[in-house]
Amino acid sequence: MSLRVKVARGLIGAAISPWSGRITAVSQPAKPRISKRIAAIAESATLAVDGKAKALKAAGRPVIGFGAGEPDFPTPGYIVDAAEKAVRVVANHRYTPTPGLPELRQAIVAKTLRDSQFEITVDNVLVTNGGKQAVYQSIATIVDQGDEVILPAPYWTTYPECIRLAGGIPIEVFADETSNYCVSVEQLEAARTPKTKALIFCSPSNPTGSVYTPEQVRAIGEWALKHGIWIITDEIYEHLRYDGVQAPSLPVLIPELADQTIILNGVAKTYAMTGWRVGWMIGPKDVIKAATNLQSHLTSNVSNVAQRAAIAALTGDLSAVEEMKVAFDRRRKLIVKMLNEIDGFECPMPQGAFYVYPAVHKVLGREIRGKKPTSSSELATLILDEVEVAAVPGEAFGPSGYLRFSYALSDEDIVEGISRIKKLING
Repeated sequence: MSLRVKVARGLIGAAISPWSGRITAVSQPAKPRISKRIAAIAESATLAVDGKAKALKAAGRPVIGFGAGEPDFPTPGYIVDAAEKAVRVVANHRYTPTPGLPELRQAIVAKTLRDSQFEITVDNVLVTNGGKQAVYQSIATIVDQGDEVILPAPYWTTYPECIRLAGGIPIEVFADETSNYCVSVEQLEAARTPKTKALIFCSPSNPTGSVYTPEQVRAIGEWALKHGIWIITDEIYEHLRYDGVQAPSLPVLIPELADQTIILNGVAKTYAMTGWRVGWMIGPKDVIKAATNLQSHLTSNVSNVAQRAAIAALTGDLSAVEEMKVAFDRRRKLIVKMLNEIDGFECPMPQGAFYVYPAVHKVLGREIRGKKPTSSSELATLILDEVEVAAVPGEAFGPSGYLRFSYALSDEDIVEGISRIKKLING
């Protein structure tokens, strides 16, 4: 074989002319650089808003950001102390079991019994790199191509993307402010088809702060049990409840549901540990084993130092948590009062988490400093551009016409930020 032929065969999109012997280019269709599966993923809107606010702050702008869903408190000292001690232990520098440190899994078992009255074993627990990994792995483990997953809206922005990544189809069921953003069994039944595989349930809710009543939870659980529908229930805000409301765990109210329920949780919100990246899944043993197999190839074990910190969090008392909740409760009442003083804003009083979700339909189409926003996305952009306050538009969580504000920031920033919006909108 001639050198020319060898070189030509090694060239992509090239050929040898039989008449001239010269190498000529062959036109081939361009192949996409990014896979369709990944290209279809939308950026996290909440992180995007938070990132833009932080970038403006870094540039010296007096931006007040209501976008991030994380406590503004430091992680309690006793948890940090446990991590500092763990760093010095050589065993924590090595790989450990994929499902999680045995001591942490046992702590999750004890914590689940203490807080939810739900009895499980370590075989029902998989420790993940934060709550998002728990969401993704839960959906990926039970959802097949073409399966439908009912998604109550407003929803956390990550849920639909995880469903699509698994090949599933998110079926949105919207409940507005008149029903406190809580969907009914009648709405769920109307959305159910033979392809329905699962329901994602979140109470207390991100983004609305709504909490389903025990009666509503029971009704939804009975509906799911009757139709053999899996429930993936996100309990990450379980300790952030106000006004004495309860948020019972579904398999506690309906024990028969345990074999078709996956519980998601973590230390991020309760203990101000968003950056430590420790979450977990609780579910039937076969599901947990399958999800563990996935994680063994995806990320292996969670950081051992973070796991040791999580052990300290779960085995300690809840006094630091209660102190944070007192502050959140005060801020909740403050921000709702101020938002309802803005012309065209209608903000229900949330009973959980640290978010408010005012309806802003009556503001849309109104001229504000020479502009007429026709969507909550345009309104959020206008607010950021004109008064340097960042909120997340409703389009990130479902239909337009809403804004999400996190009140996990200081009382002073809440007053200043909402006052700027009030001056902008009220004139």
